[in-house]
Amino acid sequence: MAARKPMERTSPADAPDAGAAAPEAPVEAPVEAPVEAPLAPGLYVVATPIGNAGDVTLRALDALRRADVIAAEDTRAARRLMEMHGVPLGGRALIAYHDHNGERRRPELLRRLAEGASVALVAEAGTPMISDPGYKLAREAAEAGHAVTALPGASALLAALCVAGLPTDRFMFAGFLPTRRAARRAALAPLAAIPATLVFYEAPRRLAESLADMAAALGPARQAAICRELTKRFEEVRRGALGALAAELAAEPAPRGEAVVVVGPPAAAEAPRRDEDAPELDAALARALKTMSVKDAAREVAAAFGLPRKTVYARALDLARGDRPAADAPAPDEAEDPDALDAPAAPRGARGEGRAPEGGRLGGEPARDETARRRGRGARDERP
Repeated sequence: MAARKPMERTSPADAPDAGAAAPEAPVEAPVEAPVEAPLAPGLYVVATPIGNAGDVTLRALDALRRADVIAAEDTRAARRLMEMHGVPLGGRALIAYHDHNGERRRPELLRRLAEGASVALVAEAGTPMISDPGYKLAREAAEAGHAVTALPGASALLAALCVAGLPTDRFMFAGFLPTRRAARRAALAPLAAIPATLVFYEAPRRLAESLADMAAALGPARQAAICRELTKRFEEVRRGALGALAAELAAEPAPRGEAVVVVGPPAAAEAPRRDEDAPELDAALARALKTMSVKDAAREVAAAFGLPRKTVYARALDLARGDRPAADAPAPDEAEDPDALDAPAAPRGARGEGRAPEGGRLGGEPARDETARRRGRGARDERP
């Protein structure tokens, strides 16, 4: 059996005084937060989120925290992003740099770079240089011998290509099209034969008109995608033939927010369909007829699909009557005149009342002789 260890005893002199204060714990010196070194001199092209604030990168936040100067397309958006992620501005300069003041602000930013400062360039949303004036600053900074560094991240262009479902091995970014129709069509014409996917940015109020012009210039059968609210809660992507998409948008109110339009290459497009019973045509007419008259719906859809107006008008009449065959359509005096799509209305007498419609009957009676029919056609063709 093991021997017990004798109990140690303390003398009264060694016992601690119950009334004495407990010894104080050693006081540690406060730990100071490490001071972050400023960025190395140069221009930093910083991508920011296009909608979802969580898409910001760690490198972007680090650059915004350490840069000597922040040049922003929209200073309010830059402040909001920094506050959201706890990045203090401190006493650093936040300079507005955009289309309208670029020529005036650029020398100041170049002077700061020459003095050894680090400048972070941020767009309102997305990656600078993509449809904004940043490239001029980058070009002149590089020409002056300053370092230019890219901090990649969110981009509406790349996000749209990812979700459009169209070829991405070769693409061309065409930016915003001209606002006037003639100039817009002139800009689209040379793009029709480019063997690549085309990407456009467009304002909401011009989206329907631009889609119609794209269908006319590039071909109504080319596959396309309209991408809106990318990375946001109500993200939307519409896919289909250009002609069908143009007809859809023409029959709807203007959407909110800028859109990215992605158009597939011509090699991937089918030949334009001339069949008036094509499902795409019927679907486009059905949507247009919800908000338009038969005549207006036929005009819009015919322009979008590049089809003859009379052909589309006849199909629109069938759909408006419940898809009855064209032979069951009432006589012209019971319906709108398809010729009114191509020319303004004229007095009935000038249109040749003796002309018989197809089928050889006029108001249920036998048609007049061929001379009367020709005379009627000739009178009609003389309308202005």
